[in-house]
Amino acid sequence: MFPLKFAGRLFTAKMRISNNIIFSVVFLGQLLLSQLTTAQVDSFKEIRVISQNYPDSAITLVKKRYAKAVNDRDLLLQGNCLQAIGWLCVNQGHYAQAQDYYFQADRIYTQINAKQSLASNWTDIGELNIFNKQHHVAKEYFNKALHAFKGENDRNGEASVLGNIGHLFEKEGHYDSAFVYQKQALAIYREQTNSNGEAKIHENLGSIYEDLGKYDSAYAHFEKARNLYEQTQDNYGKIVVINNMGDIFRKTNKYPESIQLTQLAFRLAENLGDVYQMASTTKDLSKTYALSGQVDSAYFYAERSRKLVLELYSVDGARHTAFFQALYDMNQKAEEIEKLQTNKRMNSILLLGTILVLILLSILSYVLYSRQKIKIKTQIAESRKQEAERELAEIALKNQLLEDKQLKQELTLKEKELTSHTLNLIRSNQFLEELRDELKALVKDDRRDQKKPMQRMVQQINEHITQGIHWKEFMGTFERVHHSFFEKLIKLFPDLTAADMRLIALLKINLNNTDIAILLGISQDSLRVARHRLRKKLKLEQSEDLAGYLLRIS
Repeated sequence: MFPLKFAGRLFTAKMRISNNIIFSVVFLGQLLLSQLTTAQVDSFKEIRVISQNYPDSAITLVKKRYAKAVNDRDLLLQGNCLQAIGWLCVNQGHYAQAQDYYFQADRIYTQINAKQSLASNWTDIGELNIFNKQHHVAKEYFNKALHAFKGENDRNGEASVLGNIGHLFEKEGHYDSAFVYQKQALAIYREQTNSNGEAKIHENLGSIYEDLGKYDSAYAHFEKARNLYEQTQDNYGKIVVINNMGDIFRKTNKYPESIQLTQLAFRLAENLGDVYQMASTTKDLSKTYALSGQVDSAYFYAERSRKLVLELYSVDGARHTAFFQALYDMNQKAEEIEKLQTNKRMNSILLLGTILVLILLSILSYVLYSRQKIKIKTQIAESRKQEAERELAEIALKNQLLEDKQLKQELTLKEKELTSHTLNLIRSNQFLEELRDELKALVKDDRRDQKKPMQRMVQQINEHITQGIHWKEFMGTFERVHHSFFEKLIKLFPDLTAADMRLIALLKINLNNTDIAILLGISQDSLRVARHRLRKKLKLEQSEDLAGYLLRIS
């Protein structure tokens, strides 16, 4: 944070810019610049001290530092340099340029959120608006700075703003408010043991008391300020307060004391080469000698003051020229650096863009290659899958054909077995029928002793004919040949009897009526009746063939 200059009246502080008398001072300034550059000035406070006598050298130092900040992309240092240039422009009386540099610094500080630097810059802008007599604008900036310093817990910064606000109220003639703010600032500086800040507040309080005509109080505060400036070795501040003390003695008609102090201030200014203070003190000496009736001395110092003022304007002209030349060079250099950095950024952007395009093209090529590779692999896998499925289908078909062949063979075998079994049953029943007929013939014989045994044999044969047929075995074989046939039939016609099922089985294997009658052990007439009943149960039309219907049921 830059130290704030509000020593005495801000106007007095602003005018500490002169050197001794001739243009050779420019050469001395350049010599000092080379020495300072070698020694590496470490703070902007030192640059402000240099600017008291060598403003052109100070601007050159700032220019070098700004160029380095731009090159290093150090935004905070760039803002500090711009703020320092603004302060130097204020010191030279170039308020418009100062405001422009302050605003540039403000934008940078806002960008990087440098709150303390923002507060310091707002304080400087407030001081600038006091010089421009824009007191309401100055007050706005001081209030912003005060709020920011409080937020950052920067007590010294807070005190500096309070001192400036007090000085603003003094300018407006509001002395009560001026006292309040100056005393608040003084309390904070004492708390922080800031002797230089405390000295400046005493100087401000002395100025207020002087305006109010309270010369004893004014002198007391000026004396305290002098002692503190001596402790901090601030010779410029000491010159101002000693000269102010001489003014107090002159205004209270203590001319010898006034002359003594004013001459002391002149000697100190002469030792420092401060032409402005030399001109100011000789002018005050002329007034004091005139009031004391020493006309010759009054004329001598008045003439000397006039020459110093002419010299001051002459040196100021050279200084202003050198200052503006340095400022112009700095702007040109900054523009060149900005242009180079812009080109560098553009080249970097182009290079980065080219690299990104190449990377994207590489990625795209890799993706396309990978997708094509995956596609080929997928096609190969799909082809292999289809081939495997085709082979499996062929194997399944072969197995199915083989299974069908085996089933057909089994079915043929079972049909042969069923046919053979049926034929055996038919032969057995035919034999039994023949035997039964023979036995019936024997029964008709009149011989009594054979009749009963024969009847019993006929009865047994009848039972064998009707029940001896191995229907269970036959039906089992039939079920194996005609799988689930009876289950489907029972679902369709649940009122079918076991006798009906036997008749249906014999019709299903396509036996003729004679064989069916023999197997069932009934006559042809009884078979016709059984067939008729079955047709009714199956709900067949008169024209529909019973055997054909049963053959259609799978």
